[in-house]
Amino acid sequence: MAPAEQDALAVREQLFHERVRECLICTLLFASLYILCHFIITHFKKHTDFAAVHDDEDAAVNRIALGLCTFTLAVALGAVLLLPFSIISNEVLLSFPQNYYVQWLNGSLIHGLWNLVFLFSNLSLVFLMPFTYFFTESEGFAGSKKVGGPVGVPRPVPPTPGSSLTPLPQGIMARVYETSVVLLLLTLLVLGMVWVASAIVGNNAASRQSLHDLWEYYLPYLYSCISLFGVLLLLLCTPFGLSTMFTVTGKLLVKPRLLEDLDEQLSCTRLEEASVSRRI
Repeated sequence: MAPAEQDALAVREQLFHERVRECLICTLLFASLYILCHFIITHFKKHTDFAAVHDDEDAAVNRIALGLCTFTLAVALGAVLLLPFSIISNEVLLSFPQNYYVQWLNGSLIHGLWNLVFLFSNLSLVFLMPFTYFFTESEGFAGSKKVGGPVGVPRPVPPTPGSSLTPLPQGIMARVYETSVVLLLLTLLVLGMVWVASAIVGNNAASRQSLHDLWEYYLPYLYSCISLFGVLLLLLCTPFGLSTMFTVTGKLLVKPRLLEDLDEQLSCTRLEEASVSRRI
């Protein structure tokens, strides 16, 4: 084999190992965040929400919702910790430029983490969180029946023709179908509202006649609107949250008694005792 071919093979092998290393690091980081978020959610959730469900279908729906909420919280926590992680990794590389064991904290890893966080944050914001809410609130389309059921439980009897009663919609797939349809209708509604708003605000006549720039203009515009709404909500809720936090902290904490005068307290107690004795 020629030296040039060996060098090219070595370069491809190095790129392959770097790619595998980045994938493993991203997987381990996300798995750690997912486990941490699972413990956080299971610690703060009510036990009656997921554990005390007697119906197997509702229990499965709640477990799916718990997994989606945990995934969304893990993505949000990763987005919050990504900037400190980038700063710390840069400082570590600048402090130890020749150390072999910290060379995996390179720009390619940080860039890949930023891309993944941006992708999954948009996916969670646009799809997972609305899907989870509609999935827990759904009951299935009218007329849908459960494919299988627990052993020993009789199947529901279909209503007689002309009766006002309708069969109860059951089955997880029926809920998935209903949630998908509702989410699709909501997406069309939001996109239509954004398109109408951009057509009213914009002065370009072509924007009122075509939707060819949907991916390049309307979706970033929608993302900017959602981000603006989140920032305004953060600005409004932060003062109330801080005031509530200090109020609760002031109620829970006990004031120190290091600077109190015991002789003064004793004299006050004697005066109160004398006042009570005079009244008696």
